[in-house]
Amino acid sequence: MRLIIILILLFAYKLNAQEIWTLEKCIKHALENNITIKQSKLDVNISEKNKRTAIGNFFPSLNIGASHSWNSGLNQNITTGILENLTTQSASLNSNMNIDIFNGLQNIQQLYRSNLAILASEYQLENIKEEISLLVANAYLQILFNKETLSINRSQLKVAKEEFLIAKEQFNTGVIPEGDVLEIEANLSANEQEVVIIENNYILSKFALAQLLLITDISNFEIADENYVIPDSKILELDINTIYNLALKNRKNIKLAETNLSIAKKDLAISKANLYPKLSGFYSYNSRVLFNSSESIKNQLDLNAGENFGIQITVPIFNNMTNNVNIELNKINIYKNQYNLNQTKLELENTINQAYYDVIGSLKAFEAAEKTLKASKLAYNYAKESYSNGVINTFNLMQANTRFKNAQATLIKNKYDYIFKLKVLEFYCGTENAF
Repeated sequence: MRLIIILILLFAYKLNAQEIWTLEKCIKHALENNITIKQSKLDVNISEKNKRTAIGNFFPSLNIGASHSWNSGLNQNITTGILENLTTQSASLNSNMNIDIFNGLQNIQQLYRSNLAILASEYQLENIKEEISLLVANAYLQILFNKETLSINRSQLKVAKEEFLIAKEQFNTGVIPEGDVLEIEANLSANEQEVVIIENNYILSKFALAQLLLITDISNFEIADENYVIPDSKILELDINTIYNLALKNRKNIKLAETNLSIAKKDLAISKANLYPKLSGFYSYNSRVLFNSSESIKNQLDLNAGENFGIQITVPIFNNMTNNVNIELNKINIYKNQYNLNQTKLELENTINQAYYDVIGSLKAFEAAEKTLKASKLAYNYAKESYSNGVINTFNLMQANTRFKNAQATLIKNKYDYIFKLKVLEFYCGTENAF
Protein backbone atom coordinates (compact mmCIF):
# COMPACT_ATOMS: atom_id res chain seq x y z
CA MET A 1 0.00 0.00 0.00
CA ARG A 2 2.84 2.37 0.87
CA LEU A 3 4.52 1.62 -2.47
CA ILE A 4 1.32 2.47 -4.36
CA ILE A 5 1.04 5.82 -2.53
CA ILE A 6 4.68 6.63 -3.36
CA LEU A 7 4.13 5.80 -7.03
CA ILE A 8 1.00 7.97 -7.14
CA LEU A 9 2.86 10.88 -5.57
CA LEU A 10 5.77 10.50 -8.00
CA PHE A 11 3.38 10.41 -10.94
CA ALA A 12 1.58 13.51 -9.69
CA TYR A 13 4.91 15.30 -9.24
CA LYS A 14 5.91 14.44 -12.79
CA LEU A 15 2.64 15.81 -14.11
CA ASN A 16 3.15 19.06 -12.20
CA ALA A 17 6.77 19.33 -13.36
CA GLN A 18 5.81 18.81 -16.99
CA GLU A 19 5.16 22.19 -18.52
CA ILE A 20 2.24 22.42 -20.92
CA TRP A 21 2.79 24.67 -23.95
CA THR A 22 -0.05 26.30 -25.86
CA LEU A 23 0.48 27.66 -29.37
CA GLU A 24 0.33 31.22 -28.05
CA LYS A 25 2.94 30.42 -25.42
CA CYS A 26 5.22 28.74 -27.97
CA ILE A 27 5.11 31.74 -30.29
CA LYS A 28 5.72 34.17 -27.41
CA HIS A 29 8.68 32.10 -26.18
CA ALA A 30 10.15 31.94 -29.69
CA LEU A 31 9.85 35.69 -30.17
CA GLU A 32 11.62 36.30 -26.87
CA ASN A 33 14.46 33.80 -27.28
CA ASN A 34 15.15 33.31 -30.98
CA ILE A 35 18.75 34.24 -31.79
CA THR A 36 17.93 35.79 -35.17
CA ILE A 37 15.37 38.04 -33.50
CA LYS A 38 17.90 39.08 -30.86
CA GLN A 39 20.39 39.95 -33.60
CA SER A 40 17.75 41.99 -35.41
CA LYS A 41 16.99 43.88 -32.18
CA LEU A 42 20.67 44.81 -32.02
CA ASP A 43 20.40 46.19 -35.56
CA VAL A 44 17.55 48.41 -34.39
CA ASN A 45 19.73 49.59 -31.50
CA ILE A 46 22.61 50.35 -33.89
CA SER A 47 20.29 52.40 -36.11
CA GLU A 48 19.17 54.41 -33.10
CA LYS A 49 22.79 55.12 -32.13
CA ASN A 50 23.52 56.25 -35.70
CA LYS A 51 20.66 58.71 -35.42
CA ARG A 52 22.37 60.30 -32.41
CA THR A 53 25.44 60.83 -34.60
CA ALA A 54 23.26 62.46 -37.27
CA ILE A 55 21.76 64.81 -34.68
CA GLY A 56 25.23 65.63 -33.35
CA ASN A 57 26.27 66.89 -36.78
CA PHE A 58 24.11 69.98 -36.19
CA PHE A 59 26.17 71.02 -33.14
CA PRO A 60 29.54 72.80 -33.29
CA SER A 61 32.68 70.85 -32.56
CA LEU A 62 34.79 72.09 -29.62
CA ASN A 63 38.26 70.84 -28.70
CA ILE A 64 40.84 71.97 -26.17
CA GLY A 65 44.52 71.11 -25.93
CA ALA A 66 47.56 71.76 -23.80
CA SER A 67 51.27 71.06 -23.95
CA HIS A 68 54.26 71.32 -21.59
CA SER A 69 57.87 71.44 -22.74
CA TRP A 70 61.39 71.63 -21.35
CA ASN A 71 64.11 73.52 -23.21
CA SER A 72 67.78 73.05 -22.27
CA GLY A 73 70.80 74.71 -23.89
CA LEU A 74 71.31 77.92 -25.81
CA ASN A 75 67.94 79.66 -25.80
CA GLN A 76 66.74 83.21 -25.98
CA ASN A 77 65.86 84.70 -22.64
CA ILE A 78 62.39 86.04 -23.27
CA THR A 79 62.94 88.67 -20.57
CA THR A 80 66.27 90.17 -21.79
CA GLY A 81 66.25 88.92 -25.38
CA ILE A 82 69.84 87.65 -24.95
CA LEU A 83 70.92 84.13 -25.95
CA GLU A 84 71.91 82.20 -22.85
CA ASN A 85 72.46 78.63 -21.74
CA LEU A 86 69.21 78.06 -19.93
CA THR A 87 66.85 75.33 -18.90
CA THR A 88 63.32 76.57 -19.20
CA GLN A 89 59.83 75.14 -18.85
CA SER A 90 56.87 76.44 -20.78
CA ALA A 91 53.27 75.47 -21.29
CA SER A 92 50.69 76.37 -23.89
CA LEU A 93 46.91 76.16 -23.98
CA ASN A 94 44.61 76.21 -26.97
CA SER A 95 40.99 75.68 -27.84
CA ASN A 96 39.16 75.69 -31.14
CA MET A 97 35.58 75.49 -32.30
CA ASN A 98 34.11 74.80 -35.73
CA ILE A 99 30.54 75.01 -36.90
CA ASP A 100 28.92 74.19 -40.23
CA ILE A 101 26.92 77.09 -41.54
CA PHE A 102 25.96 75.50 -44.84
CA ASN A 103 27.03 72.14 -46.24
CA GLY A 104 24.52 71.53 -48.98
CA LEU A 105 21.83 70.42 -46.46
CA GLN A 106 23.87 67.27 -45.93
CA ASN A 107 23.19 67.16 -42.18
CA ILE A 108 19.44 67.36 -42.73
CA GLN A 109 19.56 64.60 -45.35
CA GLN A 110 21.63 62.38 -43.04
CA LEU A 111 19.11 62.89 -40.24
CA TYR A 112 16.27 61.90 -42.58
CA ARG A 113 18.27 58.87 -43.63
CA SER A 114 18.92 57.80 -40.04
CA ASN A 115 15.17 57.92 -39.33
CA LEU A 116 14.55 55.75 -42.39
CA ALA A 117 17.27 53.34 -41.27
CA ILE A 118 15.56 52.91 -37.89
CA LEU A 119 12.26 52.28 -39.66
CA ALA A 120 13.88 49.72 -41.97
CA SER A 121 15.49 47.84 -39.09
CA GLU A 122 12.15 47.78 -37.25
CA TYR A 123 10.39 46.40 -40.35
CA GLN A 124 13.15 43.80 -40.66
CA LEU A 125 12.62 42.80 -37.03
CA GLU A 126 8.85 42.50 -37.48
CA ASN A 127 9.29 40.51 -40.67
CA ILE A 128 11.55 38.02 -38.89
CA LYS A 129 9.04 37.76 -36.04
CA GLU A 130 6.26 36.97 -38.51
CA GLU A 131 8.34 34.28 -40.22
CA ILE A 132 9.28 32.71 -36.88
CA SER A 133 5.61 32.72 -35.82
CA LEU A 134 4.72 30.93 -39.05
CA LEU A 135 7.40 28.27 -38.49
CA VAL A 136 6.30 27.71 -34.89
CA ALA A 137 2.64 27.40 -35.90
CA ASN A 138 3.50 24.88 -38.59
CA ALA A 139 5.60 22.79 -36.19
CA TYR A 140 2.88 22.98 -33.53
CA LEU A 141 0.13 21.82 -35.89
CA GLN A 142 2.39 19.01 -37.09
CA ILE A 143 2.57 17.71 -33.52
CA LEU A 144 -1.22 17.87 -33.21
CA PHE A 145 -1.57 16.02 -36.51
CA ASN A 146 0.80 13.25 -35.40
CA LYS A 147 -0.84 13.11 -31.99
CA GLU A 148 -4.34 12.71 -33.42
CA THR A 149 -3.11 10.18 -35.98
CA LEU A 150 -1.44 8.21 -33.19
CA SER A 151 -4.66 8.20 -31.15
CA ILE A 152 -6.66 6.82 -34.08
CA ASN A 153 -4.06 4.17 -34.91
CA ARG A 154 -3.96 3.03 -31.29
CA SER A 155 -7.75 2.64 -31.40
CA GLN A 156 -7.42 0.65 -34.60
CA LEU A 157 -4.75 -1.48 -32.98
CA LYS A 158 -7.10 -2.20 -30.09
CA VAL A 159 -9.82 -3.28 -32.54
CA ALA A 160 -7.31 -5.44 -34.44
CA LYS A 161 -6.34 -7.21 -31.20
CA GLU A 162 -10.00 -7.88 -30.41
CA GLU A 163 -10.59 -9.22 -33.92
CA PHE A 164 -7.58 -11.49 -33.58
CA LEU A 165 -8.86 -12.94 -30.28
CA ILE A 166 -12.30 -13.52 -31.83
CA ALA A 167 -10.70 -15.16 -34.86
CA LYS A 168 -8.69 -17.53 -32.64
CA GLU A 169 -11.84 -18.60 -30.82
CA GLN A 170 -13.64 -19.11 -34.14
CA PHE A 171 -10.73 -21.18 -35.41
CA ASN A 172 -10.70 -23.28 -32.23
CA THR A 173 -14.41 -23.96 -32.66
CA GLY A 174 -13.95 -24.77 -36.36
CA VAL A 175 -15.91 -21.78 -37.67
CA ILE A 176 -13.06 -20.34 -39.81
CA PRO A 177 -9.94 -21.91 -41.33
CA GLU A 178 -6.42 -21.23 -40.07
CA GLY A 179 -5.63 -19.04 -43.10
CA ASP A 180 -8.17 -16.48 -41.94
CA VAL A 181 -6.52 -16.33 -38.54
CA LEU A 182 -3.13 -15.81 -40.14
CA GLU A 183 -4.47 -12.95 -42.27
CA ILE A 184 -5.95 -11.25 -39.23
CA GLU A 185 -2.72 -11.79 -37.31
CA ALA A 186 -0.75 -10.25 -40.20
CA ASN A 187 -3.11 -7.26 -40.12
CA LEU A 188 -2.50 -6.96 -36.36
CA SER A 189 1.27 -6.95 -36.91
CA ALA A 190 0.91 -4.28 -39.58
CA ASN A 191 -1.14 -2.13 -37.19
CA GLU A 192 1.49 -2.55 -34.47
CA GLN A 193 4.20 -1.47 -36.92
CA GLU A 194 2.21 1.59 -37.97
CA VAL A 195 1.75 2.63 -34.34
CA VAL A 196 5.51 2.40 -33.77
CA ILE A 197 6.23 4.53 -36.85
CA ILE A 198 3.64 7.16 -35.89
CA GLU A 199 4.93 7.26 -32.30
CA ASN A 200 8.39 7.95 -33.70
CA ASN A 201 7.01 10.70 -35.97
CA TYR A 202 5.22 12.22 -32.98
CA ILE A 203 8.42 12.29 -30.92
CA LEU A 204 10.43 13.74 -33.81
CA SER A 205 7.85 16.50 -34.34
CA LYS A 206 8.14 17.39 -30.64
CA PHE A 207 11.92 17.54 -31.02
CA ALA A 208 11.55 19.83 -34.05
CA LEU A 209 9.38 22.32 -32.16
CA ALA A 210 11.54 22.15 -29.02
CA GLN A 211 14.66 22.92 -31.05
CA LEU A 212 12.87 25.82 -32.71
CA LEU A 213 12.05 27.15 -29.22
CA LEU A 214 15.61 26.44 -27.96
CA ILE A 215 14.24 24.07 -25.29
CA THR A 216 16.69 21.41 -24.11
CA ASP A 217 14.51 19.56 -21.58
CA ILE A 218 12.52 17.54 -24.11
CA SER A 219 11.30 15.02 -21.50
CA ASN A 220 9.18 17.69 -19.78
CA PHE A 221 8.07 19.40 -23.00
CA GLU A 222 4.44 18.76 -23.90
CA ILE A 223 2.03 20.85 -25.93
CA ALA A 224 -1.52 21.50 -24.80
CA ASP A 225 -4.07 18.86 -25.70
CA GLU A 226 -5.98 21.19 -28.00
CA ASN A 227 -8.72 19.84 -30.23
CA TYR A 228 -8.47 21.98 -33.32
CA VAL A 229 -11.73 22.18 -35.22
CA ILE A 230 -12.26 23.61 -38.67
CA PRO A 231 -12.25 27.40 -38.07
CA ASP A 232 -15.08 29.59 -39.24
CA SER A 233 -13.29 32.06 -41.49
CA LYS A 234 -14.80 34.58 -43.88
CA ILE A 235 -11.58 35.25 -45.73
CA LEU A 236 -12.66 33.17 -48.73
CA GLU A 237 -15.56 35.57 -49.18
CA LEU A 238 -12.98 38.13 -50.36
CA ASP A 239 -11.75 38.07 -53.94
CA ILE A 240 -8.08 37.43 -54.57
CA ASN A 241 -7.30 41.05 -55.58
CA THR A 242 -8.71 42.34 -52.29
CA ILE A 243 -6.58 39.84 -50.37
CA TYR A 244 -3.48 40.90 -52.33
CA ASN A 245 -4.10 44.59 -51.63
CA LEU A 246 -4.53 43.83 -47.93
CA ALA A 247 -1.25 41.92 -47.96
CA LEU A 248 0.49 44.87 -49.65
CA LYS A 249 -0.58 47.10 -46.77
CA ASN A 250 0.30 44.68 -43.99
CA ARG A 251 3.34 42.65 -45.05
CA LYS A 252 6.49 43.95 -43.40
CA ASN A 253 8.79 42.73 -46.19
CA ILE A 254 6.94 45.06 -48.60
CA LYS A 255 7.33 47.98 -46.19
CA LEU A 256 10.99 47.06 -45.72
CA ALA A 257 11.62 47.10 -49.49
CA GLU A 258 9.82 50.45 -49.80
CA THR A 259 11.88 51.92 -46.96
CA ASN A 260 15.14 50.63 -48.46
CA LEU A 261 14.19 52.40 -51.70
CA SER A 262 13.65 55.64 -49.76
CA ILE A 263 17.06 55.19 -48.08
CA ALA A 264 18.70 54.75 -51.49
CA LYS A 265 17.08 58.00 -52.70
CA LYS A 266 18.29 59.77 -49.59
CA ASP A 267 21.84 58.46 -50.18
CA LEU A 268 21.69 60.05 -53.62
CA ALA A 269 20.66 63.38 -52.08
CA ILE A 270 23.54 63.17 -49.61
CA SER A 271 26.07 62.46 -52.37
CA LYS A 272 24.73 65.39 -54.43
CA ALA A 273 25.20 67.66 -51.41
CA ASN A 274 28.97 67.22 -51.84
CA LEU A 275 28.74 69.23 -55.08
CA TYR A 276 27.60 72.37 -53.27
CA PRO A 277 29.97 74.93 -51.69
CA LYS A 278 30.41 74.51 -47.95
CA LEU A 279 30.50 77.42 -45.52
CA SER A 280 31.81 77.00 -42.00
CA GLY A 281 32.82 79.22 -39.11
CA PHE A 282 35.81 78.77 -36.82
CA TYR A 283 37.21 80.23 -33.62
CA SER A 284 40.41 79.41 -31.76
CA TYR A 285 42.14 80.69 -28.61
CA ASN A 286 45.74 80.07 -27.51
CA SER A 287 48.15 81.27 -24.84
CA ARG A 288 51.40 80.22 -23.21
CA VAL A 289 53.38 80.64 -20.00
CA LEU A 290 57.08 80.39 -19.07
CA PHE A 291 57.70 78.98 -15.63
CA ASN A 292 61.11 80.70 -15.26
CA SER A 293 59.52 84.12 -15.78
CA SER A 294 59.02 86.60 -12.97
CA GLU A 295 55.51 87.30 -14.21
CA SER A 296 52.64 85.42 -12.66
CA ILE A 297 51.00 82.65 -14.63
CA LYS A 298 47.73 84.60 -14.78
CA ASN A 299 49.44 87.70 -16.19
CA GLN A 300 51.34 85.61 -18.73
CA LEU A 301 48.14 83.93 -19.91
CA ASP A 302 46.57 87.36 -20.40
CA LEU A 303 49.65 88.88 -22.09
CA ASN A 304 50.29 85.94 -24.42
CA ALA A 305 46.65 85.26 -25.30
CA GLY A 306 45.66 85.16 -28.95
CA GLU A 307 42.39 84.60 -30.77
CA ASN A 308 41.61 83.57 -34.30
CA PHE A 309 38.16 83.49 -35.82
CA GLY A 310 36.49 83.76 -39.17
CA ILE A 311 34.53 81.93 -41.82
CA GLN A 312 35.69 79.55 -44.48
CA ILE A 313 34.15 78.59 -47.79
CA THR A 314 35.08 75.51 -49.75
CA VAL A 315 34.02 75.14 -53.36
CA PRO A 316 34.38 71.64 -54.83
CA ILE A 317 36.09 71.84 -58.23
CA PHE A 318 37.69 68.46 -58.81
CA ASN A 319 37.97 65.63 -56.29
CA ASN A 320 39.42 62.77 -58.33
CA MET A 321 35.95 62.03 -59.74
CA THR A 322 34.90 60.83 -56.28
CA ASN A 323 31.72 62.90 -56.06
CA ASN A 324 30.53 62.05 -59.57
CA VAL A 325 31.21 58.33 -59.13
CA ASN A 326 29.36 58.29 -55.79
CA ILE A 327 26.36 59.94 -57.42
CA GLU A 328 26.33 57.39 -60.24
CA LEU A 329 26.67 54.51 -57.76
CA ASN A 330 23.76 55.80 -55.70
CA LYS A 331 21.63 56.11 -58.83
CA ILE A 332 22.38 52.47 -59.61
CA ASN A 333 21.49 51.56 -56.04
CA ILE A 334 18.10 53.23 -56.48
CA TYR A 335 17.42 51.05 -59.52
CA LYS A 336 18.46 47.96 -57.56
CA ASN A 337 16.11 48.77 -54.68
CA GLN A 338 13.28 49.59 -57.12
CA TYR A 339 13.75 46.22 -58.81
CA ASN A 340 13.87 44.55 -55.41
CA LEU A 341 10.57 46.20 -54.44
CA ASN A 342 8.97 45.09 -57.71
CA GLN A 343 10.30 41.56 -57.23
CA THR A 344 9.03 41.43 -53.64
CA LYS A 345 5.57 42.53 -54.77
CA LEU A 346 5.59 39.94 -57.56
CA GLU A 347 6.63 37.19 -55.13
CA LEU A 348 3.89 38.27 -52.73
CA GLU A 349 1.31 38.15 -55.54
CA ASN A 350 2.43 34.64 -56.47
CA THR A 351 2.36 33.58 -52.82
CA ILE A 352 -1.15 34.98 -52.34
CA ASN A 353 -2.40 33.24 -55.50
CA GLN A 354 -0.93 29.93 -54.38
CA ALA A 355 -2.16 30.33 -50.80
CA TYR A 356 -5.66 31.29 -51.96
CA TYR A 357 -6.11 28.32 -54.29
CA ASP A 358 -4.37 26.02 -51.81
CA VAL A 359 -7.03 26.90 -49.24
CA ILE A 360 -9.85 26.27 -51.72
CA GLY A 361 -8.30 22.96 -52.79
CA SER A 362 -7.61 21.78 -49.24
CA LEU A 363 -11.17 22.66 -48.17
CA LYS A 364 -12.61 20.60 -51.03
CA ALA A 365 -10.25 17.75 -50.16
CA PHE A 366 -11.34 17.88 -46.52
CA GLU A 367 -15.05 17.85 -47.42
CA ALA A 368 -14.46 14.91 -49.77
CA ALA A 369 -12.49 13.09 -47.05
CA GLU A 370 -15.43 13.54 -44.65
CA LYS A 371 -17.77 11.89 -47.13
CA THR A 372 -15.26 9.12 -47.81
CA LEU A 373 -14.83 8.43 -44.09
CA LYS A 374 -18.56 8.27 -43.55
CA ALA A 375 -19.03 5.83 -46.43
CA SER A 376 -16.01 3.68 -45.53
CA LYS A 377 -17.14 3.45 -41.89
CA LEU A 378 -20.57 2.20 -42.96
CA ALA A 379 -18.91 -0.23 -45.35
CA TYR A 380 -16.58 -1.53 -42.66
CA ASN A 381 -19.41 -2.03 -40.14
CA TYR A 382 -21.39 -3.85 -42.80
CA ALA A 383 -18.33 -5.98 -43.65
CA LYS A 384 -17.84 -6.94 -40.00
CA GLU A 385 -21.47 -8.00 -39.72
CA SER A 386 -21.25 -9.91 -43.00
CA TYR A 387 -18.03 -11.59 -41.88
CA SER A 388 -19.64 -12.65 -38.60
CA ASN A 389 -22.50 -14.19 -40.59
CA GLY A 390 -20.08 -15.94 -42.95
CA VAL A 391 -21.19 -13.95 -46.00
CA ILE A 392 -17.70 -12.59 -46.85
CA ASN A 393 -14.23 -13.94 -46.24
CA THR A 394 -11.33 -12.50 -44.25
CA PHE A 395 -9.75 -10.85 -47.30
CA ASN A 396 -12.87 -8.77 -47.95
CA LEU A 397 -13.02 -7.79 -44.29
CA MET A 398 -9.37 -6.70 -44.34
CA GLN A 399 -9.98 -4.64 -47.46
CA ALA A 400 -12.91 -2.84 -45.82
CA ASN A 401 -10.79 -2.26 -42.72
CA THR A 402 -7.91 -0.85 -44.77
CA ARG A 403 -10.21 1.54 -46.63
CA PHE A 404 -11.71 2.71 -43.32
CA LYS A 405 -8.26 3.19 -41.79
CA ASN A 406 -6.98 5.09 -44.82
CA ALA A 407 -10.08 7.29 -44.80
CA GLN A 408 -9.43 8.23 -41.16
CA ALA A 409 -5.79 9.07 -41.88
CA THR A 410 -6.73 11.10 -44.96
CA LEU A 411 -9.33 13.08 -43.03
CA ILE A 412 -6.83 14.04 -40.33
CA LYS A 413 -4.21 14.99 -42.90
CA ASN A 414 -6.64 17.11 -44.91
CA LYS A 415 -8.01 18.69 -41.74
CA TYR A 416 -4.67 20.06 -40.54
CA ASP A 417 -3.58 20.85 -44.07
CA TYR A 418 -6.66 23.06 -44.49
CA ILE A 419 -6.27 24.68 -41.05
CA PHE A 420 -2.64 25.62 -41.67
CA LYS A 421 -3.20 26.92 -45.20
CA LEU A 422 -6.17 28.95 -44.03
CA LYS A 423 -4.10 30.45 -41.22
CA VAL A 424 -1.32 31.26 -43.68
CA LEU A 425 -3.76 33.16 -45.89
CA GLU A 426 -5.09 35.05 -42.86
CA PHE A 427 -1.50 35.73 -41.83
CA TYR A 428 -0.69 37.38 -45.16
CA CYS A 429 -3.83 39.50 -44.90
CA GLY A 430 -2.74 40.80 -41.52
CA THR A 431 -5.60 39.18 -39.61
CA GLU A 432 -5.16 39.64 -35.87
CA ASN A 433 -4.55 36.44 -33.92
CA ALA A 434 -4.05 34.44 -37.12
CA PHE A 435 -2.16 31.90 -34.98
